[in-house]
Amino acid sequence: MDALVTTEWLASELGASDLRIVDATYAEGRDAAAEYEAAHIPGAVFMNLAELRDTDSDLPNMLPSADKFASRMQTPGLGDGSRIVLYDTSPWHTAARAWWMLRLFGAHNVAILDGGLTKWQAEGRKIASGKETLRHRHFTVWADLNGVRDLDQMKANIDSGAEQVLDARSAARFTGEESDPRPSIAAGHIPGARNLPYGAVFDANGTWKTGDALKVEFEKAGVDLSKPLVTTCGSGITASVLAFGAHLLGNEAALYDGSWSEWGGDPSTPKATGPA
Repeated sequence: MDALVTTEWLASELGASDLRIVDATYAEGRDAAAEYEAAHIPGAVFMNLAELRDTDSDLPNMLPSADKFASRMQTPGLGDGSRIVLYDTSPWHTAARAWWMLRLFGAHNVAILDGGLTKWQAEGRKIASGKETLRHRHFTVWADLNGVRDLDQMKANIDSGAEQVLDARSAARFTGEESDPRPSIAAGHIPGARNLPYGAVFDANGTWKTGDALKVEFEKAGVDLSKPLVTTCGSGITASVLAFGAHLLGNEAALYDGSWSEWGGDPSTPKATGPA
């Protein structure tokens, strides 16, 4: 299964015993669970990203423990041997966050539906409502944290320059022209970081740019995809979008999970303003 699958492909696979379709919508101010129950792709289950986090952390979207993640996957039937296809209807394209976490915690066959539910519905394909109930499936507890960066590693990287840092926030927030929406967080960006607003990796119809069109966006941001890369954003959500885009181009980027929520809120960290 490719990392990015089409609606045509998914329609042809509906009903396969090993296929699990997941609505991974997360959007503040919306009841994503209720929206899922009102309309979803037949067979899809709902992944509550608002709960899939470290609730003991003061930061908004830090990774949960491996045990917690595994237990949350078993209930909707996401487990060993599953082919998992994710979609969302979030302006932040949160299926990418679900993709990143699933692979980090040991799922090996995970894809994102290109265009998501919006494209599926626009094509007049079948829609279901209510909750889907699937048989529980064991999810082996495993985590490879080599793809996660913490505050100390990001501080050390300023001096070493070993990894390129790519920020998914808007240009105005990156430069500091626009204040952070959270009053306790400073404006600006990590010194040395580049900026690629996550919306730039999508076409106007909400599908992913691919191939040369996608590569050009990374290159315009000053990124060399042949070298190590770390993505960051406000709270780790849209950084996952850039990590998925890099994956499509053959670069297995790491992700700074604390992102600007941690860096911008820490008085000990250096902050830069202006363009990259």
